[in-house]
Amino acid sequence: MNEVDVAIVGAGAAGLAAARRLRERGVEALLLEARSRIGGRAHTVVTATGYPVDLGCGWLHSADRNPWVGLARGYGLSIDETQPGWGERLARQGFTADEQAHWFRTREEFYARLERTASEADRPASDLLEPGNRWNELLNAVSTWANGVELDRLSAHDYHRYDDTGLNWRVREGYGALVERFGEGLSVRLSTPVLRIDGSGRLLRLETPAGTLVARALILAVPPSVVAADGILFSPPLPAEKYRAAHGLPLGGNNKLFLSLSGDWPEFGANWHVTGSFTRTRTAAYQMRPHGRPIAEMFLGGRLGVELEAAGVEAMADFAREELAVLFGNRIRAALAPLAHSAWNGDPYSRGSYSAALPGHADDRAVWAAPLDERIFFAGEATSLDQFSTTHGAYLTGLAAADRVLAAAR
Repeated sequence: MNEVDVAIVGAGAAGLAAARRLRERGVEALLLEARSRIGGRAHTVVTATGYPVDLGCGWLHSADRNPWVGLARGYGLSIDETQPGWGERLARQGFTADEQAHWFRTREEFYARLERTASEADRPASDLLEPGNRWNELLNAVSTWANGVELDRLSAHDYHRYDDTGLNWRVREGYGALVERFGEGLSVRLSTPVLRIDGSGRLLRLETPAGTLVARALILAVPPSVVAADGILFSPPLPAEKYRAAHGLPLGGNNKLFLSLSGDWPEFGANWHVTGSFTRTRTAAYQMRPHGRPIAEMFLGGRLGVELEAAGVEAMADFAREELAVLFGNRIRAALAPLAHSAWNGDPYSRGSYSAALPGHADDRAVWAAPLDERIFFAGEATSLDQFSTTHGAYLTGLAAADRVLAAAR
């Protein structure tokens, strides 16, 4: 192929942020992206109904400090500042005031136990559930949505370290569309997966199906799950602690299914959030009429997210119809038709949705983020110590990696 100063592997939010920061500092980087599009796990598609939907990230988490908010406004995109109202689901679904109070108290006590154990040895977050509490299944289901995994597969320390302000907005045109707009004009080679990185010589050699690229420095902005599965090989091999970290930060099983919603539904308004079941972990969260559009969005994660993806879109749709029929009656079954769905676990360039540290592996984020020989630098949401699993966390790690490249060059 050719020779460049800096190569960036992965044109998701982190890789794009790194490339733009380097360009601003007078260094042109080349992005190598395995997919036929940029954006990574930020991906907006327009459905047959004409409305855009996000198959990947959809919420501007910590919106009051999220850098994508300013970027979206700068591009003239519209931001929906309607809060999701996740805490209102119990009231909407018929629970008494006492039951709601018990749920909120249970949730806060669980988070307080996470905080108290932060200075102790790490353990599965499931160890901190109160035995026999009626809300344990809901806490576990919430973890599958928030973390992508059930509490028994989640580090208590990692769960506690996540930092969020609680303000959540959305981009009406799509978060993925925003990230794609951000990447316009950067030097990118699409459909160019990096198969091997050879660091044995003075310069790095990146082997791809299109040829070999030579670079003085590299930013690796792909999920650790790709390296753990040998999706990219290294010569010489990465240090053992890097591989341990890659295996300690698997990506969760989150997926989405969007369905058209026909007919009149006075039972709920725009942006109406409901939960399929409050008594089992294997359930989904639903947003009815997002932005007021005639759509239902199903969101699921954990083992259920993996299993339904493997079963196919009709199995996902049947699951949604069954749960929503319990809430709104059997007539909703005929009103729902699949429009678009994600399949992140089977995607070889992500192998899941977003990272969650296994029990005992919370510190693997710092290990995965550490540069190698001041030549190979790491970025992506999995390298963020406290804003992982988010697009703004990925963005910030991309800036940090670019700054490290510039510092090393100096």
